[in-house]
Amino acid sequence: MKQNAYIAGVGMTQFGKHIDRGLKSLTIEAINQALKDAGLEGKDLEAAYMGNAAAGTIVGQICVPGEVALREMGIGRIPVINIENACASASTAFNQACSMITSGLYDVVLATGAEKLFHADKLKTFSVFSGAVDVENYAAVEQQIIDRAKAAGMQLDMDGAGAKRSVFMDIYASMALEHMSKYGTTQAQFAAVSAKNSYHGSLNPRAQYREALSVEQVLTSPEIAYPLTLPMCSPIGDGAAAVILVSARKAQQMGLKDPVKVASSVLRSGWDPETDDELSIAATCAMEAYEEASVGPKDLSCIELHDASAPSELIYYEQLGLCDKGEGGRFVEEGHSRLGGRVPVNTSGGLLRKGHPIGATGIAQIVELTEQLQGRAKGRQVDGARVALAENGGGFINGDAAALVVSILTK
Repeated sequence: MKQNAYIAGVGMTQFGKHIDRGLKSLTIEAINQALKDAGLEGKDLEAAYMGNAAAGTIVGQICVPGEVALREMGIGRIPVINIENACASASTAFNQACSMITSGLYDVVLATGAEKLFHADKLKTFSVFSGAVDVENYAAVEQQIIDRAKAAGMQLDMDGAGAKRSVFMDIYASMALEHMSKYGTTQAQFAAVSAKNSYHGSLNPRAQYREALSVEQVLTSPEIAYPLTLPMCSPIGDGAAAVILVSARKAQQMGLKDPVKVASSVLRSGWDPETDDELSIAATCAMEAYEEASVGPKDLSCIELHDASAPSELIYYEQLGLCDKGEGGRFVEEGHSRLGGRVPVNTSGGLLRKGHPIGATGIAQIVELTEQLQGRAKGRQVDGARVALAENGGGFINGDAAALVVSILTK
């Protein structure tokens, strides 16, 4: 929907392996950073939307993860809404918080995403991803993956899917094979996405991985599921991110000097297309977000998108209208999505290098874009950034994301 909310403050933990820290600790760190950035206190909050996807599985905290973190901070009485929406949990929390501000119900709202994914039992971690599909029809999900690869003339080895790796890597591998078959996209072009994001991540002190990789290093890394090698797959991680949203009235009252406006934020669930040429959920959300923000792809200064795999980013170039269908490989190869390029994508390092604590990812994107628009992204600043887009999807049902959010921020 068309939005009229302003970002007053942002905060984010280091993403990575935080074995010695609990979910509350990470959540509180991000919230305190955001409150300090906004110049506000916990008592100023009127509502809170808390995104999390895996706490029930990994740490056993079900039902009230938001309330327990806020109560630890001495924050109670306000409405607290816990949101679970797969990898789009945090962006859904952001979307709902913005919508409540826009509708006039609140003047100051917190949106947070937090996650712990590391666990001594890797099967527990992988089970989170296996649960983000139709579990009552799991055999059909696997068959869809196999059929997609077969249609591209390839046989995908599903041995180890969901046990030795996230089943989503097999989903992304089948999507990559389909794109290669249709458009001649190469494995090296997928590797170029990972190499580009590794360079961006090397400039981000909060990224999980800071080593810059070449295309050759990506290609010669261990194979996960052809054509994906290890650096083409987003890592699991722990972390949290938070944003304080305020109304136009509150922003004026606070005298915000460099406000970032949420011009649009569109949330949709997937559907069963009636024809093969029907737009994807990402393309549909993007078109709606562009229209509501009165901008187009050519107006974008920078983008944070859901590169859960390198092929995902390349395909999203096309679905977001950055280039024509089939041109994603050339787009990254020619440097258009690199810092200094036409529209830098994933200046944070993206999910591939910044990390992917799934319940935190969507708001971590908002943190990066806010800092870009305010000129605070030291070492990786996009010159003159004025319009930014965040795209965050989650789950998988019948060939597409189960839920997806596209938000547009303006300076």
